[in-house]
Parts: sequence; C-alpha cells; structure tokens
Amino acid sequence: MPGARLAALAVLLVVAACGGVPREPTPAVSPSPSIEPGAGPVSGDLLRYVALGDSYTIGTSVGIAERWPDQLVAALGSQPPALDLVANLAVNGYTSRDVLDVELPLLDALRPDVVTLLIGVNDVVQGVPEDDYRANINRILDDLVARVGADRIVAVTTPDYTVTPAGADYGDPARQAAGIRRTNEILTGVAAGRGIVVVDIHDLSLRAATDLTLVARDGLHPSGAQYALWVERILPAVEAILGR
Repeated sequence: MPGARLAALAVLLVVAACGGVPREPTPAVSPSPSIEPGAGPVSGDLLRYVALGDSYTIGTSVGIAERWPDQLVAALGSQPPALDLVANLAVNGYTSRDVLDVELPLLDALRPDVVTLLIGVNDVVQGVPEDDYRANINRILDDLVARVGADRIVAVTTPDYTVTPAGADYGDPARQAAGIRRTNEILTGVAAGRGIVVVDIHDLSLRAATDLTLVARDGLHPSGAQYALWVERILPAVEAILGR
C-alpha cells in the first residue's frame, strides 16, 4: 500500500468523530514481512485473509494474540491451505457506513482471498435506522462478493454487550439488546440471499452475564476466553471454505 494512503488513513482515523464505544486510532495491519499488502498470495496454499469490522474484531482491551481473527489463524495452523492475516482493518466505534467508506477501499491494495465481516453494534448504539443498516450491508456484501466470491466470505453476528458490567452505559439494555437481535436478523437475511455463510455467536456472548471471565478488563468487550469460544464456532465454516 502506498505510504501516502497509509498516512491519509491515519489522519482520517485520528480525527474521525467518535460514537458509542470510543474508536481506536488506527486499524491493525499484520506485521508479517513475508507478504506485503498488494503483493498477492505467496502460493495457492496460503490465502490472504482480511478482517473487517469494529471493536469486536480489532479486539479492544485484549492482546493481539487474543483477537478472534488471530486466534482463528492460529487454530487453523499451517496445514495447507492456510490463512495469512494480512490485515485487520477493524476500528473501535465503526459503523456499517465506516466499513463502506474507509475499510472497503483499502481492499484494492490488500487483494484478499478470504474476508470476514462483523459489523453492527455501533449502528445500534448510534441509532442508525434499520433501513440504512440494511442498505449498507447490501452494498458491503455486494462489494465483497465481487472481489472474492460468496464462498470466500464469512459473516459473524454481533454479540450482546448489554449483559456486561458496563453495558448499561451505552443505552437502555432492553432496547439495545433488541436492536442487536434485529441487526443480526438483517445481516443473516442479507447474507443468506447471497449464499454467504453466517456464524452466529450471539448466544455465546450472553454467557458473560454470569461468567465474568468472558469479559475484558474494560468491563464491556469480550475477553480472549470469549473470543476462543467464538473461534470454536467459526472454525468449521472457515475449514469448509478451505476445503479441509
């Protein structure tokens, strides 16, 4: 990726207006020197993987190795075909519109083979109308299908933050929980219409109501232990994509 584009992105993310959960300053890009963004796959046995989304994908309040995309790649191991996480473009506080405006354009240079998408919680927190969310998801998935094909995309549902200790700080819990469920219904329906696999982790997030080991140190986001539960459910879908 050209240096100018990275510099421009950094400035954009620093000055972006925050909504709901505070944003992280920049997306995280894999530091692996073996594949530079835009260089193409090393071989047919190593597929370029890019993760799109918000705080749940960038792993707010957990270490890099605890983020679910990193745990997913580790769980898959090196047996070919394998995934190389070339970029995690997720940003804390991002909505579906931010994925459209900021994250998708970066895929031109990254040229992924496999993409995951988890987006929606900040649409709920910021009060984005359902019709707008649906329209954004339609555009996002149409773009991704054109880039990698429906069989190389995994969509992941949004967890329910309202059961966490800090959940009530971000709106009425009952109303927000209902909004999250509706958002997941929209994502699932739009994805299903395109033949895209959807992995539902919503029920796993509800366990945080009685198990605080599933909550990160900020009292709001999932812990690495919760992300490990997600990966157990996401892994079979990705293995199917890889033909394992």
